[in-house]
Amino acid sequence: MLCLSGLSMMAIALALVPNSAEALKEGECEVCVVFLGKFYQSLVDDKVKFNSADIEKAIMKTCKDAKGKDNRFCYYIGATSDAATKIINEVSRPLSYHVPVEKICEKLKKKDSQICELKYDKQLDLSTVDLKKLKVKDLKKILEEWGESCKGCAEKSDFIRKITELMPMYAPTAAKARTDL
Repeated sequence: MLCLSGLSMMAIALALVPNSAEALKEGECEVCVVFLGKFYQSLVDDKVKFNSADIEKAIMKTCKDAKGKDNRFCYYIGATSDAATKIINEVSRPLSYHVPVEKICEKLKKKDSQICELKYDKQLDLSTVDLKKLKVKDLKKILEEWGESCKGCAEKSDFIRKITELMPMYAPTAAKARTDL
């Protein structure tokens, strides 16, 4: 009997010790942490009441305009109209208590591991990158980020020509640096 209670006490003690494996590692849940960090700051700046209902409405409104990885994050938490699941309350309730976004993302990771697999694409330095060495996929991505497309582009050189043509408008410092080379 004494042995059994000793094991019970050890199990309770281990349960109370925080598990370091649950904490987010550096760079993990990048989209979740950045998106929720910006969102929380916008709530503070707009002086929104910190209750679950108001926060949920604000998330839905923010997610309507979200693009790329931010939109995918919104989809995963159920803040888009086409989302299959709805765990938005797992975000709004903790935010209403001012829980740090890292802790919210840790809990979301337990609910849906895909949330923490989202990472932002690395930004290219257009002032130094050799466009001829990029893949067509990357060239298309540059145009897409600018909200442009290349109709009638059949070859890589067509995409490069379109990017260099539009660069002064969308990336003026990079265009200037390229002409100075």
